[in-house]
Amino acid sequence: MLKEFLGEVPVGVSNRHVHLSKEHLALLFGDGYELTVKKALSQTGQYAAEETVTLEGPKRSIGNVRILGPVRGQTQVEVSRTDAFTLGVNAPVRDSGSLAGSPGIKIIGPKGSITLEEGVIIAQRHIHMDEATAERFGVKDKDIVSVVVDGERAVVFRNVLIRVRNDFVLDMHIDTDEANAASLANGQLVKVYRD
Repeated sequence: MLKEFLGEVPVGVSNRHVHLSKEHLALLFGDGYELTVKKALSQTGQYAAEETVTLEGPKRSIGNVRILGPVRGQTQVEVSRTDAFTLGVNAPVRDSGSLAGSPGIKIIGPKGSITLEEGVIIAQRHIHMDEATAERFGVKDKDIVSVVVDGERAVVFRNVLIRVRNDFVLDMHIDTDEANAASLANGQLVKVYRD
């Protein structure tokens, strides 16, 4: 049962993408390669790169998968459940960076390929916010809330993770499967509740 309305949050729909480590970027694109910014994303300093890769799973491949920058400490592949079925991997729902025990995959770039032992996840739906917004909502980092989507395809998303950091911009990240199920588009407002 939903107990308390906390506020409204804009939605950011996250398509399949790859975060690369510096080492893996070099193996895929060549030594000293730097990512090219295509478009800034909602979160400070984050961007969609011009560069794309191919994901090769046990079942099928998916091409033109966007790399998000800047480079990270470890390589991570984020897909939807539909993508996971297509690739033939049993990707778990995880918070970003929680990769232990997740399946691996082959990533193919223009200069080479790598085979990850682990690193493919379905991102847990989450809300980014700064500390002032968290205080206004009455939540803290790692809290779990529910989100209500009104309209023709009304749904309630449960188990939504709150992520608080001062450089975060307020938005809720969901994947394409979730957005399609609720007929949601970037920028639409949804309602956050405490269970």
